[in-house]
Amino acid sequence: MLQTMLEKEYGIKVDGSIQLDSYEALRGNGWLYFPATAEHYQEEDLIELGKIAEHLRNFGDRHVPVFVPTKEGKYLTTWENKNYCVLASRQTERRNSMKLGRKLAKFHERGRRIPFLIERSKRIGQWKELWVKRLEQMEKVWNGLLFQTPEDEFERMFVESFPYYLGLTENAIQFLVDTEIDDDPTEVDNGTVCHERFSKKSWGQEFLLKNPFDWVFDHRSRDLAEWTRERYFYNIQTYEPEVKRFFEEYQSIAPLSSFSWKLLYARIMFPLHYFECVEQYYLTRSEQNKKLLEEQLMKILRQSKEYERFLGNFFYLVGAPVKKFNLSIPEWLYTVR
Repeated sequence: MLQTMLEKEYGIKVDGSIQLDSYEALRGNGWLYFPATAEHYQEEDLIELGKIAEHLRNFGDRHVPVFVPTKEGKYLTTWENKNYCVLASRQTERRNSMKLGRKLAKFHERGRRIPFLIERSKRIGQWKELWVKRLEQMEKVWNGLLFQTPEDEFERMFVESFPYYLGLTENAIQFLVDTEIDDDPTEVDNGTVCHERFSKKSWGQEFLLKNPFDWVFDHRSRDLAEWTRERYFYNIQTYEPEVKRFFEEYQSIAPLSSFSWKLLYARIMFPLHYFECVEQYYLTRSEQNKKLLEEQLMKILRQSKEYERFLGNFFYLVGAPVKKFNLSIPEWLYTVR
């Protein structure tokens, strides 16, 4: 079906297909083509992502794909009542044992040199607004449950635990606001190409592939914080050496400013893991998923003291220049270090 789409809409003859991680690629003309569903995108979104991808390639990133226009010169095409976009790459490379910290720093350095205005994928400067909105929505749900008998174990845990996470979120928001008021951004704090949620698997598991549909334009600390969060929760017993090494690698290319460190800390303090667990519970209709999320919330609450210790020790773990930049943490966290 997609082979026919490539021939009719793009004028591309395909001579086979190959599976690369979770992507099915079609081969033709010495290229690999990746047809992607683009239901939530408009032509303007894809034009902007295409310009970002072109900029990154021009600055030497061989693993960023090309956006392929249709025969009519559009990036978005409708085929069998679905919207598609096609990406293409000349080569694929096995990930092997690359130094991800260094690679990400180079990616960010290329991204912050973008010479045009980013509008549609921009997230920089919006954290406070998004966090406050999310907090208010959850507080509204919590208030509605306060004077009722909990329907199940999840609801009981949520009602009892929310005040604590409300406080943690307010701390994160205040830390962010204080940083934006008291600290001056430097050149390293310019917006750059980041990812919605950067993790160890973002650039593929076996093959190195950088997916433009993961990209947002934001402060580099977004990627650093989300990678750290994912590694911490992957295994709260063994994360330390990997996190330490990652930050050493990153800073060998791009040392962080005082502003960067503080923004990074505010984002790690924001309890995204708790918000996502609760939000998913109230969105899902699957009883099986609800049971899994109940177990997940139980685990989050059980590990809350450990998370406090992680926050209390973070700057020392990653070798941040605490004295040089006068980096401090909320006073109550000093007691759990």
